[in-house]
Formats: sequence, C-alpha cells, structure tokens
Amino acid sequence: MATTADFKNGMCLDIDGTYFTIVEFLHVKPGKGPAFVRTKLKNLKNGRVIDKTWNSGVKINEVRVERRPYQYLYKDDMGLNFMHTETFEQISLPAEVIQGSEFLKEGEICEAMVEASKEEVLTCEMPTSVVLEITYTEPGIKGDTATNTLKPATVETGAEVRVPLFCNIGDKVRIDTRDGSYVERVKA
Repeated sequence: MATTADFKNGMCLDIDGTYFTIVEFLHVKPGKGPAFVRTKLKNLKNGRVIDKTWNSGVKINEVRVERRPYQYLYKDDMGLNFMHTETFEQISLPAEVIQGSEFLKEGEICEAMVEASKEEVLTCEMPTSVVLEITYTEPGIKGDTATNTLKPATVETGAEVRVPLFCNIGDKVRIDTRDGSYVERVKA
C-alpha cells in the first residue's frame, strides 16, 4: 500500500481491479480546507485518460511493474508475437494493446510493462520513431515546392502516411509512432 505522498509520474495503480498509470499529478494546499492531489490517470487496457482527485494521505494499491525488452517476430491470427530478448520466452499480444502497431516491422525492439506478481503483460510501448522504406507513392511534380504540401505514401509495413512531395519510392523516412507523422528523410 502506498499513499498520495508517494505519487510519481509513471507509477502504476490498481483502482477497482483496473490498472492505471499516473500521467501527471499536482499536490494542492488551498488556503482553506484540507490538501488534495489532482491526477491524470491513463487506463492501461483502453488508453483513455481520466482525471481523479484524491484527499491527501489516502492509501492506494500500487502495482509493481517491470519494463522488459521484447522483439517483434511476426503477426498471425492470434495477434502480434514477441520474444523476450534475454530469456527467449514468446508471448502473443493483441494489436490494440500497442499504440502505433501498424508501424511495427520484424526485429523491432519494444518495451513491455509486465505486472510482476502475475507475470501479466499490461501494455507494450514502441520506440517514439521508426525508419521505414516507402513502397508506393505518386511521383512529385517538379517545381511544386512552394508550400509544405504532403502526399500519401505506403511504407513497408503497409501503413499509409503523409510525406513531402520530394519523397519517392525506395526512400527511407523516419515516422513518429505516436501520431503517424513524417519526421525526416533518412539518408541510406
């Protein structure tokens, strides 16, 4: 058991059987009345962020979470298959658990949050950006560079992203996995 004084960003809590992580928190001591803590909590099952206010000193159930590296192997009808990079244990996760899963390519290393007592994988986080090769895009028109115009492009994982006009088939681009936006073109 922990109290609200132990709160820190990234801490995992068990609230009524649902796991949440603390996104941000603020201790408030008003001039009148008791102190309280405002928090933003992210639900680990569906990714929703909620606001919750706690009275100062309230006891809460802290969940011990370990971060473990997993390598992406392949996708099948069971979901996405990963292998622990140290123990070679394999797990299968549904694609909904991973934000930006459409940018996963074989061999990519992800970080899984595992509830230590039950050995249950709560969520899996991709790197913030990945380098992917463009497999299809319309050719850019010469001289059409006056504005920051973007065109659709398909990358090697099958995901569709928007890239600048100067990007062509075979170019490698860095994609932000959080929102699927183009970051830069990578020189090979």
